[in-house]
Amino acid sequence: MTPRISINTRAVIAAALCAAPLAVSADTTPDSAAVANTYAAIAAASYEDSLITARALDAAIDALIAAPSAEALQTARAAWLAARVPYQQTEVFRFGNALVDDWEGKVNAWPLDEGLIDYVDASYGGATDENALGGLNVIATPAFTLSGKEVDASHITPAFLAETLHEADGIEANVATGYHAIEFLLWGQDLNGHAAGAGNRPWTDYATGDACTNAPCDRRGAYLAAASDLLVSDLEYMAGAWAQGGAAREALGTDGAALAAMLTGMGSLSYGEQAGERMRLGVMLNDPEEEHDCFSDNTHNSHYYDGMGVQNVYLGQYTRADGRQVSGPSLSDMVRATDPALDAEMRNKLSATMKALGQIKTAAEAGFAYDQMLERGNEAGEALIMGGVNALVDQTRSIERAVTVLGLDNIAFEGSDSLDNPDAVFQ
Repeated sequence: MTPRISINTRAVIAAALCAAPLAVSADTTPDSAAVANTYAAIAAASYEDSLITARALDAAIDALIAAPSAEALQTARAAWLAARVPYQQTEVFRFGNALVDDWEGKVNAWPLDEGLIDYVDASYGGATDENALGGLNVIATPAFTLSGKEVDASHITPAFLAETLHEADGIEANVATGYHAIEFLLWGQDLNGHAAGAGNRPWTDYATGDACTNAPCDRRGAYLAAASDLLVSDLEYMAGAWAQGGAAREALGTDGAALAAMLTGMGSLSYGEQAGERMRLGVMLNDPEEEHDCFSDNTHNSHYYDGMGVQNVYLGQYTRADGRQVSGPSLSDMVRATDPALDAEMRNKLSATMKALGQIKTAAEAGFAYDQMLERGNEAGEALIMGGVNALVDQTRSIERAVTVLGLDNIAFEGSDSLDNPDAVFQ
């Protein structure tokens, strides 16, 4: 994750969530309050969808633990993949909204030292000078020492994961909670390198009695259940924060600060986070561990729906998980009223980005996985990824122009050494 860059803007949003689509006359220039209202409505709907799909994932996990089988594991994996679709579209709300950014590490932190959580292959390496807990395997370790103190890990609970294990010793790689901890527990390590195939954890890792593999299976189930319960409660908090009267809505306001938060989110996710840290860096390092969803080989979808989140905010529209539409006065409307050519340019560039990310998605779904694309010397893979990178960077330039056209200032987009200072990546 990239270092945070200070952004002089109030964080978050105000107004009411409307379940029905909001309408705007083509002849009317919306004010900032109306546009902030749409932004808040989209945020609330996106986090509510994330919560709904996380609850479905939680139910599938409960079923897997209660009656382990290959089918139950596959159902839980499918539920995890479905849960990522709305959540990735929320990442655009992280940048420019301090409340969201401070919370996000609980649910979507990566990369992680998975040896903290469970067994890993011998090639993993275990503890290092940088992270003494990198090979802890807390599932098999009911007691351990942390910062000189003995820790009782005999009961794996949501509170234990959140308050003791997550980012233990202040190390960001000690990710113990959220989507990616759950992903690892459902798929296991992807040991295929740049070859085809995702993680292949056997369902028997959750079996009982003599059928159990890689014991203790009961503690593995307890960890998975606790992480899933915690994800649901964390998303309940954020969905509430965007509901009417919630902290996120109240913090944003309805004037230029709301617009600043919107554009900050669009520019920072497009440039430093997605184009830089999540895509360009992986191409530079040729490292399959730089995949965002590295255990499940779902990175192509994470990139695609991140891009869609940016487009949602600019166009003021979001398609909910059940197909309903949330829409209303938008940044696009405001830019078009002042500079129609720039609005057309912005729309075209958003479309170009979605096309480039869609090509990565299509290739991966056809069998050319993202970690295969990252292999050194794979010209087709590099071309696909860099097509997405270049489109994201290009749309960021238009976002910068929109900032100027709307008369905003004191906005800084998040950067990445991979884009801004490539030599530093290898230092």
